[in-house]
Amino acid sequence: MPFISETDAPEAETLVERQGVLGRIRLNRPKALNSLTLQMVRDIEAALDDFEQDRAIAAVLVTGEGERGLCAGGDIRAIYDGGKAGSDVPTTFWREEYTLNARIGRYSKPYVVVMDGIVMGGGVGISVYGSHRIVTERTRFAMPETGIGFFPDVGASWFLTRQGNELGTYIALTGEPLGAADAILLGLADVFVRSERLSEISDALASLPAGHSREAISTTMAGFSEKPPAGVLEAHQTAIDRLFALDTIEGILEALRRDKSDFAKKLLSVLSTKSPLSLNVTLRLLRLGRETKRLEDCLEREFAATHAVLRSHDFYEGVRAVVIDKDRNPQWQPARLEDVTAADVKAYFQPSAHPLFAGKTKEGSAT
Repeated sequence: MPFISETDAPEAETLVERQGVLGRIRLNRPKALNSLTLQMVRDIEAALDDFEQDRAIAAVLVTGEGERGLCAGGDIRAIYDGGKAGSDVPTTFWREEYTLNARIGRYSKPYVVVMDGIVMGGGVGISVYGSHRIVTERTRFAMPETGIGFFPDVGASWFLTRQGNELGTYIALTGEPLGAADAILLGLADVFVRSERLSEISDALASLPAGHSREAISTTMAGFSEKPPAGVLEAHQTAIDRLFALDTIEGILEALRRDKSDFAKKLLSVLSTKSPLSLNVTLRLLRLGRETKRLEDCLEREFAATHAVLRSHDFYEGVRAVVIDKDRNPQWQPARLEDVTAADVKAYFQPSAHPLFAGKTKEGSAT
């Protein structure tokens, strides 16, 4: 076995430490935009276990190393390679990632997350369920999965359907990025703090007296909070609510064509680049999610749908075009929206043989 010095040893992908009354979790793959690996998911789970049992820890703080982003999502290349090889890596990753998402939503201690820089896909999953969510002027929040032949997951069919409007439908189908104000408008973040003050706020939280309450954390964060720069969604909300209210992709596209505004023309162009099958699956998941009463049931349904993803053409083609060859020219199958059949979509809504929350859900995953 070769000798490996401490300087040669690979750095941990997740840094876990204590800072005053805070349990710190720092995602540590800055060159990969802190994209999540299976080991990182397990590291976070283990850290949450330790911090939950430690009476000296009053709250958890989650951040990403580097200045480019909290987390750009799951390690999509590892999922692509695992799916191609027929290994159980993708399914294991999604299983553990989704159960972690649910756990964050019910975590017994305050869970503070700094959504600085890029926050996409799996990065959203470790953020939106937190009790205290900070965004900055650098926040770029997105669920771009329809552009890689996938669907917005990590419970997107839950957290994008709680608003009572169609903003979540717009975000899920188009994958368009959001800034701080838009994330707050959707109820996916809580306060805006300028990036240069992030170290100050972590020091302030760490210095709170032992046994402080969630309200004390909220009060401390409010002391650093400012009004964010104007977003883009509020000005278009009336149009979005009208254009994305239909229950078929064909209906939404027809509404956009009839609208003839510059905004509608832009969205038609954006949607034309997405996988026709992914658009259909995503809209169906969203409409089912809107009627679902528990996060776990949405995660269960999404997990069942990942089995079809691994058998699909579009996922591998989308990842090839965006991540591997980077030609940005995916050849979808079916290539046209009108060629997507009911059977194509139905394949994504079969119950999993090994559900995430066996015996715990009140609704079936095939609902």
